[in-house]
Amino acid sequence: MRFPIVIHKDEGSSYGVTVPDLPGCFSGAETLDEAFENAQEGILLHLEGMIDHGDPLPAIWPVQAHIDGEFGEDYASGTWGYVNVSLDDIAPDKAKRVNIALPSRTLDVIDRQAKREGETRSGFLAKAALEYLGRLPD
Repeated sequence: MRFPIVIHKDEGSSYGVTVPDLPGCFSGAETLDEAFENAQEGILLHLEGMIDHGDPLPAIWPVQAHIDGEFGEDYASGTWGYVNVSLDDIAPDKAKRVNIALPSRTLDVIDRQAKREGETRSGFLAKAALEYLGRLPD
C-alpha cells in the first residue's frame, strides 16, 4: 500500500508527519530521513491496530484530493511524499502457503498492480480479498 504523507516543519522544531488517509496517525523526527522511516513504522502500527479491532482497511486517496481540501483538512503548507507499506509486515498471524491456479493474464495484471502499489503478490491478493469481503479476519 502506498500512503501519501504530509511533512510539516516549523522553524526551530522537529519534523511532524501526518497520514491523511489514516486519521489519528502521526509521527515525528529530527531529520527528514527519519521522518519517512518513522512514518512507515507509524502506518504499520496504525494498520495493525485496525486489524486487531476488525476495522476495514482505509481508502487511499490521491494527493490532489487532499491538497484541494476535499476532506476539509488544510495541508497546503506541508511537503508531500509517499510511504510504502506491505500487509505482509503486519499479518496478525503466521503466513500460510497456499497453492492456487490463475490464468496467466490475470496473474500478469495482479503483478503489475501489486508493483504499482508497492506490494508483494501475496500482500496484494490478501488486501484485495479482505476488501472484497468487506471485513478483516477475526
